[in-house]
Amino acid sequence: MKRNGIINADISRVLSYMGHTDTIAVGDCGLPIPDETERIDLALKLGVPSFMDVFKEVAKEMKIEKMVLAEEIREKNPKIHEEILAVAKEMDGACEVVYVSHVELKAQTKTCKAVIRTGETTPYANIILQSACLF
Repeated sequence: MKRNGIINADISRVLSYMGHTDTIAVGDCGLPIPDETERIDLALKLGVPSFMDVFKEVAKEMKIEKMVLAEEIREKNPKIHEEILAVAKEMDGACEVVYVSHVELKAQTKTCKAVIRTGETTPYANIILQSACLF
């Protein structure tokens, strides 16, 4: 049994299989997940677990070189946007933050190793994380 870190078996498995430039997404409860992409559904009820709780734990477990956000988050969800940027600043090394349209972000989930569905109900609380190289 793991002593610390993410104890969800599916998230832990996907993160351990990821290589440089592979991607994983964390999304709100309304983000559509393509049939070809693995769904890791953590949603228990509206709001639980929160996007930020899940995102922060995933960010602790992986080295991230790029975060992809929907442009709309800046205006429609500034609180979550600022919290994401604060996490990005705390990371060791450079972490690029890229903005695309929400339509483009949804399209990019097709190539993610998995999408983690949270119970989040605030708008545009979705992110794609691109794995960095560990060495």
